[in-house]
Amino acid sequence: MKVGAYQFGVTGDIDYNFSIIKSAIKEAVEEGVKLLVFPECALTGYPPRDINCSAEVNLYKLAIIYVQLQDLVDKNDICIIAGTIAQEGDRYYNCVIILRPYQEKMFYYKRALWGWDKDNFSIGNCNGIFDINGWKIGVRICFEVRFPEFFRELYDAKTDLNIVLFYDVTDKDDIERYDLIKAHVRTRAVENVTYTLTVDATNPYQTAPTALYDKSGYALIELKRNEEKMLVYDLENFPQDFGEKGRSEISDWLRKV
Repeated sequence: MKVGAYQFGVTGDIDYNFSIIKSAIKEAVEEGVKLLVFPECALTGYPPRDINCSAEVNLYKLAIIYVQLQDLVDKNDICIIAGTIAQEGDRYYNCVIILRPYQEKMFYYKRALWGWDKDNFSIGNCNGIFDINGWKIGVRICFEVRFPEFFRELYDAKTDLNIVLFYDVTDKDDIERYDLIKAHVRTRAVENVTYTLTVDATNPYQTAPTALYDKSGYALIELKRNEEKMLVYDLENFPQDFGEKGRSEISDWLRKV
């Protein structure tokens, strides 16, 4: 499956964000991409950096955009995963919307909340596992990459590809933070023996990678930081090699001990 990830400077202007997303979809379709991923809160902006609080999101406008996005998905035979904000009753959620051709939209709600997330959102309760084009996909959001437990859920479900959406940026360049978060991602790929795709916002300074890692944590492709751009990679689900098989067998044994 040809996968894509589009990094850009997310803002609090829903119309602007949607215009970037529409352009990215057009580019992805021309490249033959079948699954395109955007950063955390890519549609809405992230509170309080881009908007004051989650309650400021124009949910009516967002609902219209979902319909327009679904139409693009249907017409172009492409799947979209993008960060957004949802409301249920008096609760708001930092979440991901999953759109597939001619199917109902689905969501994953972020569970690892701290700091600004805890101020603005409620904890989700779904596992974030979806079927896309015959691939079992696991979705996680930003801070969740710090916790092996969230990814062990995906290992137990035998996902083929795990996806992490980030909005992880700093006002001053911090390459050490970037390297640290990249190390977390690579470790999640290694310990779960699973392809791992990530995407981050870019402005002011990007501190998480937009990249694709193989089952042993090696980068198949990684975008340059702080520049709006699309990652494209034709991903094949190859059988496990010797080391990967060993990690799986020992992991399975440890899960039973």
